[in-house]
Amino acid sequence: MEVSVLNINGQETGRKVTLNESIFGIEPNDHVLYLDVKQYLANQRQGTAKTKERSELSGSTRKLGRQKGGGGARRGDINSPVLVGGARVFGPKPRDYGFKLNKKVKQLARKSALSYKAQENSILVVEDFNLDAPKTKDFVNIAKNLKVDGRKTLLVLPEVNKNVYLSARNLQQAEVMTASTLNTYKVLNADVLIVTENSLKAIDEILIK
Repeated sequence: MEVSVLNINGQETGRKVTLNESIFGIEPNDHVLYLDVKQYLANQRQGTAKTKERSELSGSTRKLGRQKGGGGARRGDINSPVLVGGARVFGPKPRDYGFKLNKKVKQLARKSALSYKAQENSILVVEDFNLDAPKTKDFVNIAKNLKVDGRKTLLVLPEVNKNVYLSARNLQQAEVMTASTLNTYKVLNADVLIVTENSLKAIDEILIK
């Protein structure tokens, strides 16, 4: 699949690049996409929720009423879960929600996500660029030139570029990542994927092993 290379003014440079069929042209696997997105979201959870159980509450252990004949549920001390202000039974405890996925599964998931974007013609290839200073206005102008303003965009760079990252940081609809940190969730969550020429080479090196 050939894609025209644009500059940051939205004009065609006259060059074309061929998207690697083994990355951008495979049959997407929905199940591995689900697993990888599930793992990403699980890893975002703090897992710090905590409630006190019966043994952790302070209070008298005196039995408040008769075992039977009171007309209500049986309960012992004031910490009983039956009473208002009592303990909670099987409440949440701090835990790690993360789980393991094989490298090949995650790799297939990224390829599947990129293939979906290629099928939807949602990939723009731009020539490598740099910004002289971090200015949000400059990044907004680039988005307008590429006709992607108002849409969720993910810009993939070959390496960390502080000026570009800071220019996009205040924009709710834009995100900047490097090719090495690209993940399935971010690709699927974006409406448009903007990839620089050197980023394509980096993606090829990372996903073809």
